[in-house]
Amino acid sequence: MEGSDPTQHYSLGYTDAEHERLISQASRLAPVTERLFLEAGIGRGQRVLDVGSGVGDVAMLVAGLVGPSGEVVGVERDARSIARARARMAQAGLRNVSFIRSDVSEIPGNKPFDAAVVRLILEFVPDPLAALRTVCRLVRPGGVLAFHEPCHAAVLLLSAHLPLWSATVSLIHQTLLRSGAHTDIGLELQRLFLEAGLPAPAMHMEILLGSKPDFTRLTYDLLCSLRPQAQQQNLSLEPLGDFGTLPERLQAEVDAAKTAVPLVALVGAWSRKAAVASS
Repeated sequence: MEGSDPTQHYSLGYTDAEHERLISQASRLAPVTERLFLEAGIGRGQRVLDVGSGVGDVAMLVAGLVGPSGEVVGVERDARSIARARARMAQAGLRNVSFIRSDVSEIPGNKPFDAAVVRLILEFVPDPLAALRTVCRLVRPGGVLAFHEPCHAAVLLLSAHLPLWSATVSLIHQTLLRSGAHTDIGLELQRLFLEAGLPAPAMHMEILLGSKPDFTRLTYDLLCSLRPQAQQQNLSLEPLGDFGTLPERLQAEVDAAKTAVPLVALVGAWSRKAAVASS
């Protein structure tokens, strides 16, 4: 929305570095998200709404599923992110993807969608239920809503045996919490769907694990995006030691333990909006 503050409620910011982090993260999340969307029935010829498009990774994924006969409309409130997303679609030759600038509460609804998809957005929305209800109204009767949201509790649990890794993900978690994020919103999707008037969703959780430097680096990059917020909230980074050498020390800890570490735990949920009853 033109008059709203695009940085409000979003603790990760909209820097070039954050855009690059999102693109790197998206390459890891793509197979998991694609499985959810296919399970939900998103496919050829559909008109799909992508809420919180960022720099366009989910929109690009959906465009491949709906094909040239389908359409993807991405909604994003940050103008710089939209510009980056549009440039990426043009470079990829995708002509069936468009973007509009709007807050989730004010998405224009002139024509109903066959499906709506959301990934890692409700975590940062002040009123997730209101947002879900808004999105639901934009989907036609019988249409699909498919959401991917995090469960930080699972990441914290799986990190507890590694002191430095645990301290890093705990700092990420505390920064997000103090910024107002709903860090375990994935576990609330069943309730949210039901309270929005949708049938109980099909649900599952997938946890991305890895041990190579390009994988572990993503957690460090996430902390880099959150670092200004952590400092603003007077959260100390001292327990992590020298920040410049943190990636190497995290990797050394993972290597020494001969273990895999979690990047994110994604809770997938999808449901089909009730069809209009026949008279």
